Amino acid sequence: MRESEYHENAFIACTYYFAGIYGWHSVSYRQWLFFWTVIDMSQSLANPPHGRFIDDYLLYLLARTSHLISAEFHELLRRKGISVPVWRVLASLVGSPGETVTGLAETCLLQQPTMTKLLDRMVRDGLVKRAQDTRDRRVVRVALTARGEMMAADLVQAAKLHEAEVLARHPETEAVAIKDLLRAIVNRQARPRRG
Repeated sequence: MRESEYHENAFIACTYYFAGIYGWHSVSYRQWLFFWTVIDMSQSLANPPHGRFIDDYLLYLLARTSHLISAEFHELLRRKGISVPVWRVLASLVGSPGETVTGLAETCLLQQPTMTKLLDRMVRDGLVKRAQDTRDRRVVRVALTARGEMMAADLVQAAKLHEAEVLARHPETEAVAIKDLLRAIVNRQARPRRG
C-alpha cells in the first residue's frame, strides 16, 4: 500500500470511528488534530529506525526530551539564583489554596524527607507558609506567602515564554498533540493499578 493510500484510509477510518462514538457534531477540532497526529505517529512506530535500542525506547526519549528542554529554563533559573526544586514548589503552588507535603513531594519529583527540609528553608526565606487544613486539623497545608507569590509570578511568566518558544519550533498540530498526548499518558499511569 502506498503511503498516500495509507493516510487516506486511516483518515477515513478515524472519521467514521470517532463519529460513531461521539456523533458527527460533537468531536472538537483539537480532538481531530490529536487523533490524526496519533495515527500519523503510529505509522512511524510501525517502521522504527534501525540503530541503537535507546533511540527508539520510549522512556529514553521522554527523559532525553525533558532534559534538553528543561536545561534551557534551568539555566535561566541559575542566573536568577533560584534552584530547580524551589521553582517546582513555587510553580506547584500557583493557583492553589494549599497543598500537602506529600502532594508537593509527588508533584515536584522529590522524596518526602527532602521536601520537608526544602520547605523548612522556604519558610525561613518567607516564600511559603504552613497552616492546618480547615477541614482536618491533622493535615498541614503549604501555601505561598505574598513574597512567594511575587517571585512565582515572575518565574511563571518566564516559564510561559520559554514554553511558547519551544512549541513554536513545531507545527501547530504537533504542538497541540504533544501536550494532549503527554497529559493522557500521565493520567493513565496515575490511575490505581488493580491486583
